[in-house]
Amino acid sequence: MTADLSWRVCRFSELTVHSLYAVLRLRDQVFVVEQDSVYGDIDNLDQDAWHVLACAADGALLAYARVLAPGVKDPLAACIGRVVVAPAARGLGLGGALLDQALALAGEQYPGAPWVLSAQCDKQGVYASRGFVAEGEPYDDGGIDHVTMRRAA
Repeated sequence: MTADLSWRVCRFSELTVHSLYAVLRLRDQVFVVEQDSVYGDIDNLDQDAWHVLACAADGALLAYARVLAPGVKDPLAACIGRVVVAPAARGLGLGGALLDQALALAGEQYPGAPWVLSAQCDKQGVYASRGFVAEGEPYDDGGIDHVTMRRAA
């Protein structure tokens, strides 16, 4: 992983206009363009989320995830979503580090709550290595197979 990496955790209201633009641009670049998936990324949940950002020394956004409180998407579990690593930053271990940051945040903000996420099927191993277990059958989300994965608190 890069030595000049900095982590930032904030609420929506704490995101600068430039940070928000970088987040939305990265999500669009990867989820819509690279993965050729047309779906509603702007879902009115960002305003209620915690945002986890990993930035390079020059401020470039390298990785991002959001964390939602129990009751927002799942009645009992904190939700981790929009987990994304910039193409230029892949292979540096940022995906696992990003997930660790999101889990630490969720545990701090929502102690005792289990966690849930919607994993792209080909990424299940990353989540399984952090204790997540697949439940149910895979489903299509924007043309990409996903599976629900849960982890106890």
